[in-house]
Amino acid sequence: MTKRILLVAALSLALPALVPAQDAAPPLEENPKAPHFNDVERGFYVGFDAGYLGLFRTPTAQPDRYPYAGSSGGNAGGVLVGLEIGRDLTSRLSLGIVAQGGNERARVSYGAFSIYGAGLDLRYAYYGLKDRNDWERFFLYVHARGTYSRTYPSGLFGSTEFLVQGGPGLEYFTHLRHFSLGAALDYVYAARARASGFAVYPTVRYTF
Repeated sequence: MTKRILLVAALSLALPALVPAQDAAPPLEENPKAPHFNDVERGFYVGFDAGYLGLFRTPTAQPDRYPYAGSSGGNAGGVLVGLEIGRDLTSRLSLGIVAQGGNERARVSYGAFSIYGAGLDLRYAYYGLKDRNDWERFFLYVHARGTYSRTYPSGLFGSTEFLVQGGPGLEYFTHLRHFSLGAALDYVYAARARASGFAVYPTVRYTF
């Protein structure tokens, strides 16, 4: 009897060593369809725009320096380019620092002049349209921009100028994630020259 008890005790002690340890449950496989990044990036961005700037009147700031220009060169138009660096404060609101320049051509007697300046741009998207994956990708917005500018040649259209502009625009965030494309139509006002105009330009933006 004692031998049997000792044999059972020995088997009880040896059994755990003879049975292989059970492996831990394998981790669940990652769902390959699960998104690993945002379809629409938000944050710091760099934007570029290029289009047309038109002015409805071009008064002569210093007629004594430019006697052949007359009191005004009438309508003027030319290329407008801009560079913007900013940040999305929310998915609908953004604030940026902008630098832009335009080359305007008026009547032959008046000649051509340039406007270069820098300032701020505030944008608010009041409407967003979602795609089939529930991402807001298409937006309608309004924006306001103000730049402190200098004009060349000095004294023709002016020397220093405060340019105010703003209006509606649209933006589409492409499936390349970081890139968006858009267009804007602005009312433009040169405060010192008291000259109104408009600007229309496509835009492209890269968000980091």
